[in-house]
Amino acid sequence: MTRPTTLGTGEARTRLHELTVIDVRTPGEYASGHLPGALNIPLDRLQQALPDIRYAAERGDILVVCASGARSENACRMLAEHHIAAATLSGGTGAWASNGHDLHRPQATARATWGLERQVRFTAGTAVLTGLLLGVLVHPAFQFLSAGIAAGLVFSALTNTCGMAALLAKLPHNRPRATELAATLAELRNR
Repeated sequence: MTRPTTLGTGEARTRLHELTVIDVRTPGEYASGHLPGALNIPLDRLQQALPDIRYAAERGDILVVCASGARSENACRMLAEHHIAAATLSGGTGAWASNGHDLHRPQATARATWGLERQVRFTAGTAVLTGLLLGVLVHPAFQFLSAGIAAGLVFSALTNTCGMAALLAKLPHNRPRATELAATLAELRNR
């Protein structure tokens, strides 16, 4: 793919027919709406898919997308380490939808999972409240749980990474079933 490594939504839309689009969000996020024709290979499964992605990159340009662009940037860096050229969608699927472009939403989705960012907010909020309540009701030392979560959120913002999201992505409801991933990789090989 030509430099730059980031495509705006307008350019991506006009080139969508010639791009292999890989969505690195969790299966639940992907099912809630994705770019037309996008294939779901979660970020934590990208390593497993490298041979098939390399094969697709030899035949055409790769566009990697996620919700906001952070995970797809990480994916592009990982692919670059393996000498696979890829671009990321500026602003992710959020920007795509905000600019009036359609997202494909499968009619019958067995997996209704919250987006990963929402899961992180829920988990962090629950842990902070739990730490505060236990600190008041049981022992003040439990407030360190809330302080630890706050420090993790600050670190996450400064580094544009999220350890909690990485952990939550490993939960069974956020992982593709083996048959789903195998079918996605087969489709990637056949494009």
